[in-house]
Amino acid sequence: MPRLPPSGPEHGHGRGAARITQVIRGALAAVACAAAVAAPVSESSAAQVMRTSAATAGGMGAQLLDVPRAASGDPRSRLYIIAHLHPGAIIRRRIEISNTTASSLHIVAYPAAATISKGAFVGAAAHTPNELSTWISVAPAAFDVPPGGHAIATVTIAVPRNAPPGEQLGVVWAETRSASAAGGGVIQVSRVGIRIYLSVGAGGQPAPGFSIGALTAGRSTDGQPVVLASVHNTGGRVLEMNGALDLSAGPAGQSAGPFPANLGTSLAIGATEPVTIVLNGGLPDGPWHALVTLRSGLLEHSASGAIDFPATGSQGPPYIIIAGLLTLLFMIIAGLLVFRRRRSSAAA
Repeated sequence: MPRLPPSGPEHGHGRGAARITQVIRGALAAVACAAAVAAPVSESSAAQVMRTSAATAGGMGAQLLDVPRAASGDPRSRLYIIAHLHPGAIIRRRIEISNTTASSLHIVAYPAAATISKGAFVGAAAHTPNELSTWISVAPAAFDVPPGGHAIATVTIAVPRNAPPGEQLGVVWAETRSASAAGGGVIQVSRVGIRIYLSVGAGGQPAPGFSIGALTAGRSTDGQPVVLASVHNTGGRVLEMNGALDLSAGPAGQSAGPFPANLGTSLAIGATEPVTIVLNGGLPDGPWHALVTLRSGLLEHSASGAIDFPATGSQGPPYIIIAGLLTLLFMIIAGLLVFRRRRSSAAA
C-alpha cells in the first residue's frame, strides 16, 4: 500500500493510518462474508454505448475524416477525436455525415457533454453542455444532405489558456428531425455522433495503463462455466476496452477459445470494472490454464492462472457479488488516500 502523508498537527500519522486500516479490514471482511454465504448470480447486461460508424442502408451516419499521423497506428483514432492539448491550443477535425435514405435530410451539428457510466461512454441528449462543449464549434452548424449523398463539417476545439488539467469528454452530434404533422403530433429525432476524448495539460500526453486482477472460475445459476476478473485503469487516459480468454492444457491436453470478454467498453481514470467471460456449457471442469488478454488501442496486457470449474450443479463462488464488493473496496481505498492527501496539503 502507498505510504500515506501525515494528516496534520492534530492527528498523527499512526492514528490516521489505523483508521484507514480499520476501514479496509471491514471491507475485506464483507468480501469474505459474501464468498462464504452468498449464492452466485448470473449477469446479463447490454450497456447502451454510442457507436460511430458509416450509415447503414436507409439511415444516417457519421465518420471522422482526419487522423493525426502520430496516432495513425491506434485504431481508436480512426473513430474518435482523441487528443492531448496544452492550454491555449486549437485543433480542427473534419467529419463526414452521410445519408442513405431516399429523402433529403436537414442536419444540425453541435457539441454536447459526455460521461462514462457503468462502463459505457454516454453522450448527453440534445444540447446538454459541459466545460469541453463550450470550447467546441462546428461549421457549418446546419446543412442539407441529399439522398445517397454526404456533407463535411469542421469541428474546432479551442482550449482556453486558463483551462484546468485533466481528461474532458464530449460528443459532436449530427441531428435530424422529422417534419411535424398538421395539427401537431410526434416528432422523431435521430442522432449520430463522434466521441471526443481530450486531455489537457502541459508536457506530454499522460500515459495510459491498466492492471488485471486474479482469475476466478465459477458457474452461473444455469450451470454455464464462467471466468471472472477485474480490470483497473491505472493510467491517465480513459480506456476503450475489449479482449478475450483462451484455455489450454485442459483434460487430455484440450484447448478452447477464444471466448469474448464481457466488460464495459469504456473505463474511466481510476475506475475498476468486472470482467466476465461466459464459456461453453460442455467444457470439462478442469484443471485448465486460463489466459485473458485485454486491450485498449495499442495497449495490451494479459493475466493467467490455473483454474477448475465447480462441478455442475454446485453453486461455486459468488463471483458477481465478490466483484462488486472488490470494486467498492478499491473505491474506498482510493477515496481515503485522496482525502488524506488533501488534508495534508491543507495543513501544510
